[in-house]
Amino acid sequence: MSDSKLKIAFIVSEVEDIIKTGGLADVAKALPLAYEALGHEVCIVMPAYQVVIDQFNLTQHGEFTSSMRQFKRYEHDLGNVKVHLIGHTCFDREGLYAENNVAYSDNGERFGLFSAAVIDVLQAVNFQPDIMHCNDWHTGLVPFFVKHNQQQFAEGFFANTKTALTIHNAAFQGSFELHEIPMMQPYHQALHFDQHPHINMMKVGIAHADKITAVSPTYAQEILTDLGGHGLHYVLQNRSSDLKGILNGCDYSQWDPTTDPFIPAHFDINDLSGKAKCKAALQAKAGFTDSPDTPLIGMVCRLTAQKGFDYIVPILRDLMAHNLGLVIVGTGDPLVCQQLADVSRMHPTKFKFIHGFEPELAHLVEAGSDFFLMPSEFEPCGLNQMYSLAYATLPIVRNVGGLSDTVVGIDQNPQEATGFVFDSPSPEALLICIRRALLLYREQPDLFVTMQKRAMETKFTWSDAAIQFEALFQRALH
Repeated sequence: MSDSKLKIAFIVSEVEDIIKTGGLADVAKALPLAYEALGHEVCIVMPAYQVVIDQFNLTQHGEFTSSMRQFKRYEHDLGNVKVHLIGHTCFDREGLYAENNVAYSDNGERFGLFSAAVIDVLQAVNFQPDIMHCNDWHTGLVPFFVKHNQQQFAEGFFANTKTALTIHNAAFQGSFELHEIPMMQPYHQALHFDQHPHINMMKVGIAHADKITAVSPTYAQEILTDLGGHGLHYVLQNRSSDLKGILNGCDYSQWDPTTDPFIPAHFDINDLSGKAKCKAALQAKAGFTDSPDTPLIGMVCRLTAQKGFDYIVPILRDLMAHNLGLVIVGTGDPLVCQQLADVSRMHPTKFKFIHGFEPELAHLVEAGSDFFLMPSEFEPCGLNQMYSLAYATLPIVRNVGGLSDTVVGIDQNPQEATGFVFDSPSPEALLICIRRALLLYREQPDLFVTMQKRAMETKFTWSDAAIQFEALFQRALH
């Protein structure tokens, strides 16, 4: 750690242990705590969703005005990190971003208001940050408001503040018509609108942040391309000198096969016998025969095209010709759900689709499977492949994003291999890769165990990520 202690405000829309819909929340808990562990002064700013206020019985700590609207302020402690929650009637809803898989029509206004209110709440609590670390499109307007504040008030509260924006998934950008974000209308000229003014919140953030990061080094390169940038590649190319890929970490306190409370038996690198018991438990849960020698493939994810179901569904019947077990757990696209359920009913002794999600089952799949299936179309970072490595479950992944940065394929580097990797975005390439994994399991059991142990030695820590962010922040400030 450098000698310079930083004041870091971490701006985000969800935080694990407070409210969570996906991997963004994992980052939003782990990274601020890692900053704090390095000796920095950290706070988190997030919306005060009504469900959070109710769940934690939060009491109001004050009111403040922003964009001519009244906001309430709440506080919560996450370890040693103070969380400031911004309350407004627009967050008094059942969901964070959507209900019944339909996004709220006023999300532009909701998160525009939140971004503007961040500027005011930090002044209200007198937290004058060196760095404002923003995350995804929900906070994309914050760097703009900081820059605008600096221009208006040269000696003001944020005169020395720098901003960083982390892109967790460039596919989600927060694009709205200008009239849908009323608090941005006064800045029409500053944003150089064309004849049909609309605001892409992620794009505004990229244009105005001092530094930009992506959640893995490979993803940072991919988003500079036409294919990987989802239309943002031009603006990112213009900022490429300020773009850095920093790999997310893994919370090994929650994902540790030696202590995991959700699994029926513990195991470690020196004694994998407990993993066999977890496998038997997963086979029983799936309704399969107890068969220690039958390879078991697991998958837990959102059921979306991004996760590779355009590759998986076409080869399911081919896979059923093999002696294996396949367990897929998740929720999402109704069509994918139906397709998986149909094949599961036709092959109940080999394939089990479980529609839903619960932490206990997710941990059992990681611990009990021999292989973890993650053939993503694109994957900014990914966490499940990291969990799988920790549990001696060899990942089967496509060579994209964070999967490229965390899994070493047997055909890429046999001496360092921790999984199985394929390149082509096609069902055929995935099928070949799975068959390669099954063949090794059957014919080279000693090599399989060697790969399992090598996988368990692989670590991706939040402390390493925080140190890289710290260096990036210091460069921004000097």
